[in-house]
Amino acid sequence: MLLLAALFIGLALGMATGGRLGNLSNLRFRWPFFVLAVLLIKEVGVITPLSRVDGAQIVYAVSLAALVAWTIWHVGLLPGVWLVSIGAALNLVVVVANGGRMPVAPELAARGSQILIERGIVGQYMLMGPDTHLNWLADWLALPGPLGTWLPEAYSPGDMVVALGIAVVAFLATKRRPEPDSVLGETSARIVSDPP
Repeated sequence: MLLLAALFIGLALGMATGGRLGNLSNLRFRWPFFVLAVLLIKEVGVITPLSRVDGAQIVYAVSLAALVAWTIWHVGLLPGVWLVSIGAALNLVVVVANGGRMPVAPELAARGSQILIERGIVGQYMLMGPDTHLNWLADWLALPGPLGTWLPEAYSPGDMVVALGIAVVAFLATKRRPEPDSVLGETSARIVSDPP
């Protein structure tokens, strides 16, 4: 939900400052459904019986690594996506340091379903404790005030950077104008310079 909120905020700010939704059609990126597949893998690892299968967290860690690579591959095509790369890389570091799982602060895990509190491990999540590593990069942040009511999940610093990156990409995408077609430009120049 945080990522969708960031997307809508970026689009709204872009349109409020003169951008156009139509400019989104000018975005060029490779493998557009790849990001959806990574998000699906994340959810499947939590809400299906796979959440009990040991080793499923490795699939999540590999998909997260692939997402980092995908965003780096698109740095030249999507202005602002480097922020998403940094945030996803921060998440990857803490996940790898904890055997493919993201530690979650117990007080925030208790906000939602009690399954993580009862089991200690659910899919790619585990309760944060003295044996978990890099807890400062784990899911220990909560949004303040009304935002925390609407989005009560625990977030990592990497999640916050990813959300910022998505908002920046969306904002800049509304401002982006189509790039001139170089072939058309060369043809036009040739017609002007070579009179009949």
